[in-house]
Amino acid sequence: MSKRGQGKALRGRAGRMKNGRGSGRASSGMVRLWGRHAVEAALKNPNRVHRKLWATREGVESLDGELPVDFPVEWADVADLARLVARDAPHQGLVLECEPMDDLFLADVLEGDPARPVVVLDQVTDPHNVGAILRSAAAFDACCIVTQDRHAPPESGTLAKSASGALEVVPWIRVVNLARALEEIAEAGYWRIGLDGEADTTLGEALPTGPVCLVLGAEGDGMRQNIIHHCDAIAKLPISSAMESLNVSNAAAIALYAAATR
Repeated sequence: MSKRGQGKALRGRAGRMKNGRGSGRASSGMVRLWGRHAVEAALKNPNRVHRKLWATREGVESLDGELPVDFPVEWADVADLARLVARDAPHQGLVLECEPMDDLFLADVLEGDPARPVVVLDQVTDPHNVGAILRSAAAFDACCIVTQDRHAPPESGTLAKSASGALEVVPWIRVVNLARALEEIAEAGYWRIGLDGEADTTLGEALPTGPVCLVLGAEGDGMRQNIIHHCDAIAKLPISSAMESLNVSNAAAIALYAAATR
């Protein structure tokens, strides 16, 4: 982020991989996940609708838990799986096709524990960054992350791999209007702090004792002016002048740690 914007083996019905099955894209409307942590978390998520698991024997043996006996599994080799995912994606012998998560409403998650911070991302579009922020949000028990529908990456295998399972446990709220969402968050009693490297106040000084919402902008551009105007305070992370900025996912992790250790 710029200174301006600071086991047990799973068993299933075995099949044979069909030649030429995949181009790296999931079927229409489906999400394709890969890697042990992302796939394992999705398999354990009761809110996921699963369609099919492609796997090597070694990949299945690395998982924890058991599948229903009729779970659709197709055994595959490493080269087959490579054709199902993004180029050079580290699939670890596991590719799962499933339906996207159901939409969630901000009001529903704001009714939970007010001690858990809310994370708002203003036009953070890199799936690796959003995935890493989800992982930090899970680690520090955040309430949810909130993004604008049109300016955030879609649910994807790349994002899920970066999230390392957190996509399945942290509510991700997509809204049409981010400023309106910030108004709703304020009405629920949260103090909204936007991170900006040029702020005069440090995050430690700005953090309240009550519910907090952390707002982060895209790398380079930072928060938009309208989003800044919907924050109650603007604060910076006290990094050394030897370094101009932090990656937005690193900044989110530090801010969440600060909120957790108030």
